Amino acid sequence: MLIAEAVGRALVGLGVDTVFGLMGSGNLAVTNAMRDAGACFYAARHEGGAICMADGYGRVSGRLAACSVHQGPGLTNTVTGLTEAAKSRTPLIVLAPEMPAAAIRSNFRIDQVGLVESVGAIAERVHGPATALADVVRAVRRARVERRAVVLMLPLDVQAAPCPDGSAPIADAPALAPPRPAESAVAALADLLAGARRPAIIAGRGAVLAGAGAPLRALGELTGALLATSAVGNGLFAGDPYDIGISGGFATPLAARLLGEADVVVAFGAALNQWTTGHGELLAPDATVVQVDLDEEAIGAHHPVALGVIGDAAATAEAVLARLAGRGCDGAPRRTPDLAAAIAAGRWRHEPYAESAAAGVLDPRALSIALDDLLPIERTVVVDSGAFMGWPSMYLGVPDAAGFVFPQAFQCVGLALGNAIGAAIARPDRLTVAALGDGGALMSLPELETLGRLGLGILVVIYDDAAYGAEVHHFAPMGEAVDLAQFPDTDFAALAQAAGCHGLTARSLEDLVGLRDWLAAPDRPFVLDAKVDPTIYGEWLAEAFRH
Repeated sequence: MLIAEAVGRALVGLGVDTVFGLMGSGNLAVTNAMRDAGACFYAARHEGGAICMADGYGRVSGRLAACSVHQGPGLTNTVTGLTEAAKSRTPLIVLAPEMPAAAIRSNFRIDQVGLVESVGAIAERVHGPATALADVVRAVRRARVERRAVVLMLPLDVQAAPCPDGSAPIADAPALAPPRPAESAVAALADLLAGARRPAIIAGRGAVLAGAGAPLRALGELTGALLATSAVGNGLFAGDPYDIGISGGFATPLAARLLGEADVVVAFGAALNQWTTGHGELLAPDATVVQVDLDEEAIGAHHPVALGVIGDAAATAEAVLARLAGRGCDGAPRRTPDLAAAIAAGRWRHEPYAESAAAGVLDPRALSIALDDLLPIERTVVVDSGAFMGWPSMYLGVPDAAGFVFPQAFQCVGLALGNAIGAAIARPDRLTVAALGDGGALMSLPELETLGRLGLGILVVIYDDAAYGAEVHHFAPMGEAVDLAQFPDTDFAALAQAAGCHGLTARSLEDLVGLRDWLAAPDRPFVLDAKVDPTIYGEWLAEAFRH
């Protein structure tokens, strides 16, 4: 057996059984070995799409996926999506063949290690036949334990070498218990919550990953704390009557007011960055802010805090609950039926707005409300970056945190379609909704063929304003020419049909009847080209421009 086959088998043996990628001369053997060992392989049309598929699959499934690409240009094509995964701390393995050390004149030679480390990923390598299996175990271990994107370099000469006799069987290291917070920190946090009059909890992706939803809901009930999330934690408290939604720029007016009134704010696994705190203006200046995080460097990095707690979000919430037991905490005075009714009535869909009167285009708010009514609640909503991204985030409900994928850590347009394909493979029982702008849809156009070929249960909604709308709305009021960011109309319905999907152009809500029919009997992917009014943009976008 050659090392390439042994590496592929070892990866599958360690539970890496889903692979996205493109075949090339350097990665064909190891990928074939993975498939032959039982892994499922999904071919993308561009490596940039393949890495996003692995990212989306990992976010939704909680499992470790692999992305297999060619050496040199195959790896460079992944870099933008790899940056997003690295910044989001999505565990994944990129299989990257590498030129032999002696091939110094090869066209494919670049500093692959330097490249991936420059964007925050971890570089590992299969160093030789004697260490190959241990190298694979180490790479997988680091991806899982450190929650990192790991690029495993596979030198071509090592791949082609025979396995040494008597290679030890692979064995993963034991699972690790989540780190518990210090008792002194738990006591201090419990005292703050016990004395708070208007507490609030903001949960981020760290709370989602820790499975902290249940203990945080219990903590909110005990202390009377209102529940909110960062954008990437959206859905964690879905269905709770005291869930006020996303904190920050996407917050409803009621949520912004309630968070501004909070006297104690505890962030569990949330960075408290400018987007979650409304550029630092959402929380009251005299509020006592506490931050719970696994990463000590995250404490106070974006917003000043009075107390920092190093620990797992779920373990910390459970420890605080135990500390408060028997202390007579009663959240009932804060959590009244009237407040619950006000929160329900204060959702974005109930906020009044002046609907667009422009002919031949949709108001993106009306479109989003109509979609929320039409689509089954068992859905996964994947939102691309762009001027439109607030509408699906604010108006489309999700059933839980796994139902919302927000690849925005790098703020790059064009990553959501690949993420949506990975998400749909991870959760075929749910309708995956990919919300894109027209710019992002065109950037990811190769994967429209992948979508049609795989026949996945995906609805692609394109908020089509025929422009890079953020630039238009930012610079036009300054008197700058914005015609370079505006484009002729694109017929996405025709492109979708050519790729094997259903395609529909909508210029009014009445045009959505075709989508309603498809939802009754979905047979292949559906692309909705929603021509939206290009003059409408959200307050969250204006706020971002002001800062």
